[in-house]
Amino acid sequence: MQYISTRGHVIGQYSDVLVEGLAPDGGLAVPETVPTVSPETLESWRGLGYADLATEVIGLFATDIPREDLSRLTHAAYAADKFEAAEIVPLTDLGRGMTLVGLSEGPTLAFKDMAMQFLGEAMEYVLAKTGSSLNILGATSGDTGSAAEYAFRGRERISIFMLSPLGRMSAFQRAQMYSLQDANVHNLAVAGVFDDCQHLVKTLSEDLDFKRTHHLGAVNSINFGRISAQIVYYVWAWLRATDAVDAETRAGFEVSVAVPSGNFGNILSGYYAKLLGVPIRKLVLASNENNVLDDFFRTGVYRPRTSAETLATSSPSMDVSKASNLERFIFDFFGRDPERTAGAWKDLAANGFFDLSGEQARFEAEYGFVSGTSTHADRIDTIRSFAQSSGITLDPHTADGAKVALPHVEEGIPMLVLETAKPRKFPEIVAEALGSAPEQSAETKALMEAPQRVEEIPFDADFLRTYIAERI
Repeated sequence: MQYISTRGHVIGQYSDVLVEGLAPDGGLAVPETVPTVSPETLESWRGLGYADLATEVIGLFATDIPREDLSRLTHAAYAADKFEAAEIVPLTDLGRGMTLVGLSEGPTLAFKDMAMQFLGEAMEYVLAKTGSSLNILGATSGDTGSAAEYAFRGRERISIFMLSPLGRMSAFQRAQMYSLQDANVHNLAVAGVFDDCQHLVKTLSEDLDFKRTHHLGAVNSINFGRISAQIVYYVWAWLRATDAVDAETRAGFEVSVAVPSGNFGNILSGYYAKLLGVPIRKLVLASNENNVLDDFFRTGVYRPRTSAETLATSSPSMDVSKASNLERFIFDFFGRDPERTAGAWKDLAANGFFDLSGEQARFEAEYGFVSGTSTHADRIDTIRSFAQSSGITLDPHTADGAKVALPHVEEGIPMLVLETAKPRKFPEIVAEALGSAPEQSAETKALMEAPQRVEEIPFDADFLRTYIAERI
């Protein structure tokens, strides 16, 4: 399988995509042709464990990695001792026609582990094959950073420079990242918001001389390797949600999926799963108060906010106003036309928005996208309500997903709510909703009390260039 950029550049194969990050023309890597699987193939995967399913699904995209090697990578990534739940991704009934898809069983208690654990194994494999090294530059609004650092810490051929917005993450999220003392991990707190961090990553990635000289790569969701690994749990969730459906009728049995969304990477993976052949009826996009994506899917006008306009909310991992992964969907929406895609982003740069309002009806009719916004009051009420009705405590982001999902629940169509993180990562809002915070384990107490190593830096691309060049 070959990969191309959303703006027309030919990139290469899966291994090239893993280490390339942003394409040389500023676009994002997408498969030249999206693979599909038949209902019979989906059914044949029903008895597989998670690692074996990952081998099958990722293998559709990573055709340049021998199957035996890929199986070894997936089994290392999804080893039982890395996850709290034996099934890796458990499904739990929430009531009200909804099912929680448990994606936070990994080492950093967030869904980002599901892709990042694989990416750590796969990138090391590719670099060892070529005898090269990589300096990963990433941006995080909360969970990507810790998941990446736990996946790459101590790896011989990889260093990681992770940008986070100063003062914009939860205390638990900061402790997970900043307590790491590995020499190949560099935590940088940027004076700004997440979008500023993301802007710095894109600026340096588009500086091709600097990128090549200093071997820069990316692990946030601009890296298609992460998208491919996230597709796996959509397939898994459909299989588990239909296990009890009569075998003669479950082919084509539809589910809907609700996804808390910031940078559009997670729900984009659901969109690709739908293209793959997973019977997904609705893709329900849940925004918090930074609801640029909800505005876009409701109106057709994409208008990112400025850094000053981006709010600090109680679901901080979604405090994003420029969703980089949206470009991959727009590329498909434009009939995979790279010139029209590049033109939309030129309009965005020149005018601050682009307007597809004349085609807005296509979002749901052709692709299944619907959306909604959840506020602080909504997530407080949702956490409290589900704790009372189901005994399950939701983290604030997952609460946003459940709140937005409720109006879209349909009789006979399971609504799968994708979990973002464990609630104990956000004790303040849980305490506000329930009157007391989740009980801290001894491990959590030790983490919160551990010494932290982080450097505060300005929102300045030249400063960052110098910083990286001096440390590799």
